[in-house]
Amino acid sequence: MATLKEIRARIKAAKNIQQITKAMKLVAAARLKKATDRVLEARPYADKLREVMRSLSSAGDLPQHPLMTKRPVQKAVLILLTSDRGLAGGFNTSLTRKASEFIRDAGFDVSLLTVGKKGTLFFGRRGYKILHTVTVPSSGARLEDAIEVTKKARELFESGEADAIYVCYSKFYSAIRQVPQIVQLLPIEAPASEGDASGGLAYQFEPDPATLLNTLLPRYFQTLVWQSMLESTASEFGARMTAMTSATDNAGKMIQNLTLKANRERQAAITKEILEVVGGAEALNG
Repeated sequence: MATLKEIRARIKAAKNIQQITKAMKLVAAARLKKATDRVLEARPYADKLREVMRSLSSAGDLPQHPLMTKRPVQKAVLILLTSDRGLAGGFNTSLTRKASEFIRDAGFDVSLLTVGKKGTLFFGRRGYKILHTVTVPSSGARLEDAIEVTKKARELFESGEADAIYVCYSKFYSAIRQVPQIVQLLPIEAPASEGDASGGLAYQFEPDPATLLNTLLPRYFQTLVWQSMLESTASEFGARMTAMTSATDNAGKMIQNLTLKANRERQAAITKEILEVVGGAEALNG
C-alpha cells in the first residue's frame, strides 16, 4: 500500500509530465499547420508536372534518358522517411514495419537510404545495409534535404548500383490518419493516361526532345522526393500531436485518480488519529 507521501509524489510527477506533453502538443499543432500548408501548396505543382509527363508520353517515341532506363531488378534502394525523434505514436513503427515487409517480400536485394534517425537505428541494429543517411531538423524536412537525397539516389541508379529506387513514406490525410506507402521512383515511368491524352495532336518540341527531357526528368524526380518528404513531415507532426493529446488526457485521468486516492488515505489517517485520541480520552476517564 502506497503511503500518502508516495501518492503525492506521483501526483507531482504526473503534473510535470502533463505540462510537458501539453507543451509538445501545442508545438506539434503549430508545426502541423505549417507542414499542412506546405503539402497543400506543393500538390498542385506535382499534379501539373504529372500532367505534363502524361502529355509527353502520348507524343510518340521519345529519346532515351538515364532516369528512364529499365533493366531487370536485381538490386534496389529503398528511401525510408522516418523522424529524428520519438513520441509520435505509431508513426515510426508503421513505417519500419512497412519497409521490413517490402524487403522481406521483394525477391531482390534491397539497400536503404534513410532519412531520420529512427529508421537508421532500427535497421542499423538489425544488420541491414544502409548506403546513406540524412538527418532532418525538428522543424521538418528542408528542400536542401530533398536535393541531397535526390542526388544520392540518382547517382546510385545511374551508376548501376541500383536497378530501381523506391520510397517508403507516410501519406498525410489528417492529423489522425496517416497511411504508410511504398512508391517506385526510378526508373521514371510516365503516369497512366486516361484515354487518349493527346487527342490526335502532333507535338513539336522547342527546344528539342532530348534537351527537354534532360531538364524535365531530374526536376520531376526531385519533385516526387520532395513531395514524399513534405507528406511525411506533416504526417509526423499529426501523429505527434495526436499522441501528445492522448498522453495529456491520460495524465489528467491519472492525476484525478491519484488525488482521489490521496484524499481517501488522508481521510483514513485523520479518522485513525481521531479514534486514537478518543480511545486515549476514554482510557483516562476510565
